[in-house]
Amino acid sequence: MSGITRRGFIKLVGGAGAASALGLLGYAGASRGAQGARVIVIGGGFGGATCAKYIRMIDPGVNVTLVEKNKAFVTCPFSNLVLGGLRSMSSITHGFDALRKDHGVQVIHDTVTKIDPSAKRLTLKGGKSLSYDRLVVSPGISLKWNAIKGYDEKAAEVMPHAWKAGPQTVLLKKKLDAMKDGGVVVIASPPNPFRCPPGPYERASMIAHYLKQHKPKSKVLILDSKDQFSKQGLFMEGWNKIYPGMIEWVAAGKGGAVRSVDPKKMIVDTELDKHKAAVANIIPPQAAGKIALDAGLADEKGFCPIDFKTFESKMHPGIHVIGDSAIAGGLPKSGFAANSEGKIAAAAVVAALRGQPVADSSYVNTCYSLIGPKYGISVAGVYKITEKGITEVEGAGGVSPKDADAGFRQDEAKYAMGWYDSITADTWG
Repeated sequence: MSGITRRGFIKLVGGAGAASALGLLGYAGASRGAQGARVIVIGGGFGGATCAKYIRMIDPGVNVTLVEKNKAFVTCPFSNLVLGGLRSMSSITHGFDALRKDHGVQVIHDTVTKIDPSAKRLTLKGGKSLSYDRLVVSPGISLKWNAIKGYDEKAAEVMPHAWKAGPQTVLLKKKLDAMKDGGVVVIASPPNPFRCPPGPYERASMIAHYLKQHKPKSKVLILDSKDQFSKQGLFMEGWNKIYPGMIEWVAAGKGGAVRSVDPKKMIVDTELDKHKAAVANIIPPQAAGKIALDAGLADEKGFCPIDFKTFESKMHPGIHVIGDSAIAGGLPKSGFAANSEGKIAAAAVVAALRGQPVADSSYVNTCYSLIGPKYGISVAGVYKITEKGITEVEGAGGVSPKDADAGFRQDEAKYAMGWYDSITADTWG
């Protein structure tokens, strides 16, 4: 990294430091203008849970309700480590007790089936109807079933996507455990934009780590819908060092784009070849979460246009969209970006309720990837609004250097563990 030290960057964007960096503390304290106002947040992930928590931190006079269908949230970050045998599912599962007890957020476990922007009301699957003064939508992603011929929800039970952490993660791990040595694990990587750009390649790394330990005759084949990917040089350098000959990547231009699958025969078909998989991890194209699509918050491309300063929807005023569903300029669709957006949206919501202007904010992202248990790489950046939208600040952040020694890579792996502990505590703690 350049511009600032890695330790300094982590300190800046972690936990309470991020709140100061984003200018949120300037909003703190109860206000008559916001007293008793009702805010509903849909989605209890990195974006939604953070936003709900920080609204209450900024102004305890606001009534905040978080609607999340699951009793606990399983993070996509570090789910690849479960596949590699480095973490348990329980270690990436987070409850909502602290939001309730420590921050006064009302948490309802249900599914939103309808949003009525004109009436400022939403309907829950359980039958309840809730009204709001401001709404924050953070529903993650939806998967485009049948975008790959033959790949639907039924096929995902044979060829897991595991791009929503939870049962699909467990299913993919079971299939890896049951696979005979010498088999090929096929990973189909989706086209842009999609959740967590480095994710499929960290997954390939973690699966290769598991195979190297337990099934060393096996291989990983990545069939890609793109001709290049995030941190490509760093990943390939790591693969050559740790898993020589075990991971093969096929670019779209070389026949990597998957056009169809046959779950019964375990065949993954590209324009040039048909591949027989022992285990197939098919990650399909993605769009905004279903409720965002149903509510008309997305554009024709399937994601949600927003005001970059407030994350307020350009489709429906009074509704803010954060996380993977939002079109957030240069910010990637990552857990850290969602956490950052949650804080910015929290400040914007409180400012709107108080009738105050919104302060300028910094936008931050950092993303660690493990290639091996002692081999980490990262990318970090600071972003700001320009005439081109949200763009990265030149010289702030950066990527891990190539050709770093083993000690540096090991430190990066340690930082990754600290990053995860810090951001999950900031989100759900």
